[in-house]
Amino acid sequence: MSKLPESLSIGQVAQRSGISHTALRFYEDSGLISAERTVGNQRKYPRGVLRRLAFIRTAQRVGLSLEQIRDALDTLPDGRSPTKSDWSRLSNNWRTELDARIEALQRLRDRLTSCIGCGCLSLRSCALHNSDDQMAAYGPGAARLRPSSEGGID
Repeated sequence: MSKLPESLSIGQVAQRSGISHTALRFYEDSGLISAERTVGNQRKYPRGVLRRLAFIRTAQRVGLSLEQIRDALDTLPDGRSPTKSDWSRLSNNWRTELDARIEALQRLRDRLTSCIGCGCLSLRSCALHNSDDQMAAYGPGAARLRPSSEGGID
């Protein structure tokens, strides 16, 4: 069995990770991943970047912003790739936020067929009555569907 290379070209990383070249360059410019440059100015990524990219994609899939992901990765020493215990610690920190998002999605799902949350009275079968535009006091948008911590109502 041949030894795996210590560094990978951008094409190899793109092929292995399923992430486009442009996204890899964007992640690098954003400080999420890093590459060394060869004498010919070609990017060479450490093999561990594949785990780091898997971490980034998984965190994005659960709805985290790139800023939140970068902040989490910045807690790792020397920019190393996250380990299983790192993922456990970091994902535990995100649990409260994810639970709030899940709650908001469930509220949206449960009210979706009878209310669009804005109180506009444009639905004939609206279960809510918003006479005199009382919902305006709760701010713009679908106040009934926002979590109460963000100014919504229950």
